[in-house]
Order: sequence, then structure tokens, then C-alpha cells
Amino acid sequence: MAKPVLTISSKNYGAWALRGWLMCRLAGLDFSEKIIPPDDPAMKAEMLLLSSSMLVPSLQHGNVKVWDTLAIGEYLNEIKPKGGLLPADIQARAHCRAICGEMHSGFASMRGALPMNIKARFRGFKIWSRAQADIDRIVAIWRECLKAYGGPFLFGKQPGMADAMYAPVVTRFLSYDVPLDSVCAAYCKRVMDLPAMQEWVAAAKEEPEEIDELDAEF
Repeated sequence: MAKPVLTISSKNYGAWALRGWLMCRLAGLDFSEKIIPPDDPAMKAEMLLLSSSMLVPSLQHGNVKVWDTLAIGEYLNEIKPKGGLLPADIQARAHCRAICGEMHSGFASMRGALPMNIKARFRGFKIWSRAQADIDRIVAIWRECLKAYGGPFLFGKQPGMADAMYAPVVTRFLSYDVPLDSVCAAYCKRVMDLPAMQEWVAAAKEEPEEIDELDAEF
């Protein structure tokens, strides 16, 4: 079977691309990347939140093609069960799916007000009330999971699907100088310290500045 191929977008701006890519890394999948150019319509759809059903990222694995980040995560959990993307316990697994689904379908105000931009740093950024409500809900999820499963990641000792789903939020909180309590700040540091995240961030910083409208869209 040919090596799996993950199609992704910008590493600086691509929140969904990061989620899919990080899941593949955490699952232990040996894959190659195909990066679509900035003027590709699929790239624009992901970057500018123009579509609720995006085809980036997508994973080609033999005859199987799967898109949508949640579907990619579920597929990876089936083919790489030892990767531990989902918890072994049925209750924890249900909880994990619920918070992943919440990230997948919710928090539109936070996404719109704080678009992912790894290179940027906005000190003292003013957050409007609707975005703050989303942020409050996210940190409540983090606190609940870290307390229930003992950390250091959302569902225990190793990072999994939930951490991948919330990893772009971590980068947003750093980019936009979002105030966090010590528990959530420590969690953000643990996510950013993951070797896979460091690899992604390093690549994002090397990306050319080609998507100018992103900073003006929101």
C-alpha cells in the first residue's frame, strides 16, 4: 500500500489542518503531506470560514479517502488503536467525543474574533463579549477534563484526539494574549511543548506571507 497522504492548507493559519495533522502524528501514522496553494478554493474556504463542510484536511490511505477532522480522528483510531487517540474507558470515550464535537461545531464567535495566526502576537488584545463567552466555556472544559482524568492532558497521561481538536485554540490564546489561570496556562504550555507542535510551529514561521486578507477579514 502506498504511503498515506494528508492534504492540508497553511500551517500558520490552518486550524483544521493542524487538527488533522496532529491527530496523524499522535496516532503514529507514517504519512506524507500535500499542501494546497493559498489561492486554492479549498484553502480559502478553510481560512475564511466560508464553508461548514470543508474538504481540507483530507487523508488518502490506500483506497480510502476521508475528510472532516472528526472523521479522520475516528478512522485513525480504528487503524491505529494503540495510538490512544480515544480513551479506552467507554465513559471517558463518550466524554471525549462530546467535547470534540463541541469544538467541531461550536465557538464560532471565538474563531471569528481570534483567527489562528501562529506568527502574530497581539498584546493586550481586546476580546468582545461573545468571544469571551466561548473562551470561558473552553477553559471550563479544560478544567473539568484535567480534574476528572488527572492530566497532564485532557484525558490522562498521553495526548489524544481531544488535545488535537483544541490545539489551535491553544495557539490562539497565545497569539491574542488571552488571560488564563495557572491550570489552563500550564496545559497550554504542555501542548506547545509537544514535539509535533514544535515541528508545526517551526514550519508555520517559515511560511511566506501570502494570505493578506486574513488579517482584514475579521
